[in-house]
Amino acid sequence: MNGQNSYEVIIIGAGSVGTPTALFLAEAGFKVLVIDKNPSSGQGSNKRAIGGLRATHSDPAKIRLSMRSLDIISSWKERYGDDLEWYKGGYCFVAYREEEEKTLREVLPLQKSLGLNIGWLEAQELRRLLPDLNPRELRGGTLSPDDGHASPLLANEAFYRRAKAAGAEFKFKENVKNLLIESGKIKGVVTDQGQYGAQVVINAAGAWAAEVARMAGVEIPVTPDSHEAAVTEPVQRFFHPMIVDLRPADGSANYYFYQHATGQVIFCITPNPSLWGFDVRETGQFLPMVSKRMIDLMPRLKNIRVRRTWRGLYPMTPDGFPIVGWTREVDGFLLAAGMCGQGFMLGPGLAELLSRIVARQPQPADEEILSYLSPYRSFVSEEKLK
Repeated sequence: MNGQNSYEVIIIGAGSVGTPTALFLAEAGFKVLVIDKNPSSGQGSNKRAIGGLRATHSDPAKIRLSMRSLDIISSWKERYGDDLEWYKGGYCFVAYREEEEKTLREVLPLQKSLGLNIGWLEAQELRRLLPDLNPRELRGGTLSPDDGHASPLLANEAFYRRAKAAGAEFKFKENVKNLLIESGKIKGVVTDQGQYGAQVVINAAGAWAAEVARMAGVEIPVTPDSHEAAVTEPVQRFFHPMIVDLRPADGSANYYFYQHATGQVIFCITPNPSLWGFDVRETGQFLPMVSKRMIDLMPRLKNIRVRRTWRGLYPMTPDGFPIVGWTREVDGFLLAAGMCGQGFMLGPGLAELLSRIVARQPQPADEEILSYLSPYRSFVSEEKLK
């Protein structure tokens, strides 16, 4: 392999995880190459994300990573000047049944112990914050005011430009065909346009991560699940937080929505049963299903017109947690897969962690995070706030 095609780290995937990882590795002095089959960065699941950023999770790993992501995104404009459309509107998980109240209250002690700014609001308090909520059977909910939302496209573009400025290289419209492995060690990758050498390869291929892992003889339980989303016409702002309703219903597990800075309401639903596969064509079932649920929760929404719908892929794992860590089968092959539709909110914090893993410079909390996200865990637990 000639020097021109030799790197210290190759990242497969220029999305919500791969692009910020390239930035932090390049800033740490590594010679980095990012390979993506799309025409530019952030053109996979990233551009289909609705933009939510929350640290309101039920486990230490995702809480810690997302809190760091929030730090990075919320301070980005002040530090670098790029407007990522960050808005600190918070996240509100509402409870209309005993089951959801129990779940939300049970995770509060852990969330608070890790420094998450969150609290429980009784029904009356919650309606003062969100007067348009349906009061019938409302029990209350949690509010984490430091959560918010930003633009996935603007964020990815900002990471990409700074990564390039720091020396990272990007190859677009190239398909990875194979991994170069010798004596159980990674040596690089083969694409449809050439070969590139590296001692470390990071699999950040999103919905296609399982396919990339198989090139190394590694099986990871990552399967894409198709989720649909929509955006309305702009209206004057009438609420601030992302609202999440965990109640299951016929055809869906939960749904969530927020009002963007432009006044548009953006919303998404979790299908149940899951829609496995790579199909991203819009359906006729989504809008009637989600609009009925949203209008019941917040009747004021009923007269707002929907402008557009779209579908994206959530790379799911059996327990709802990402898969992050070195593989035992191939030395130098690092997994950063299975973000379960939360790549945008986990990406910046995870990218810093990945750069520390590669540099062999772990922080005190990294071992705990990696134990939750290990590729070799049992996958029997479950994220309570998916």
